[in-house]
Amino acid sequence: MKLIAVGKLKAGPERDLLTRYLGRLRPKLDIIEVAQGRGSSQEQKRREAELLLSECPGNAFVIALDEGGGLKDSVGFSKDYQRWQETGRPLCFLIGGAEGLDISVIRRADALLSLGKLTWPHMLVRVMLSEQLFRAQAIASGHPYHKAGRPV
Repeated sequence: MKLIAVGKLKAGPERDLLTRYLGRLRPKLDIIEVAQGRGSSQEQKRREAELLLSECPGNAFVIALDEGGGLKDSVGFSKDYQRWQETGRPLCFLIGGAEGLDISVIRRADALLSLGKLTWPHMLVRVMLSEQLFRAQAIASGHPYHKAGRPV
């Protein structure tokens, strides 16, 4: 399982949180960082798309994080995650750069995932995704890490 993201995560609280969740995930999540594109907005996205997709095996199940993706709660995401794993294909989660994803990534993706309508810093999205992957695994195994329900 891979998380392929544009940009380099520097030392700091985001890296510390990411490291915490990476240590909990089984199967492990490999992080691959690709360079930010240069040029116009379109050129940046095109170059980043080439780099992101070049890190995906040909048979990968690609999940692109995109605001146009489906909104899920944690239980729904856990079900999707289990289904994606059952394909037997390597999972590749893609996070674009500041300009977003190129249409070539959206077209290649087997699934689109949104973490909500709010705009999040790209470096924080790595942490949020890794935590949700851990939560999805906990939900699937019946572990009490996930507390569902809200007051009525």
